Amino acid sequence: MSRRSRLLLIALFVIPLGIGWRLLPLHLAPFAYKWGGSLLWGVMVYFLTAAAFPRFGPLRSALLAGVVATLVELSRLHHTPALDACRLTLVGKLLLGRVFSLWDIAAYWAAIAACARADLHVRKRPFAAPPV
Repeated sequence: MSRRSRLLLIALFVIPLGIGWRLLPLHLAPFAYKWGGSLLWGVMVYFLTAAAFPRFGPLRSALLAGVVATLVELSRLHHTPALDACRLTLVGKLLLGRVFSLWDIAAYWAAIAACARADLHVRKRPFAAPPV
């Protein structure tokens, strides 16, 4: 399986986790609900970015993912009738969000940094031949 396929598979696994985190009645504490969803969104952005650019190392992937996540968060400061209408839909709420927060940016970068660290660890780990 190629690196791109593995990264995309991880992203596709994280997406329903994040949606479930936000939409299912998990009876989470408000802190866990808010920050868990933000962290999962950062994880998704990292793995989608790394899958889109599989030749990038973890650091470049993390920097690009962090910029993308920050720009999406900053986009919440821009308001137009069409954009605000989109933000009221489920897809708009999940992808774009509605309220700007510097804390969200910090959560995204923390999740992205953790993913890059894990990715670096996996990339450096020698893979043993399967047992015969």
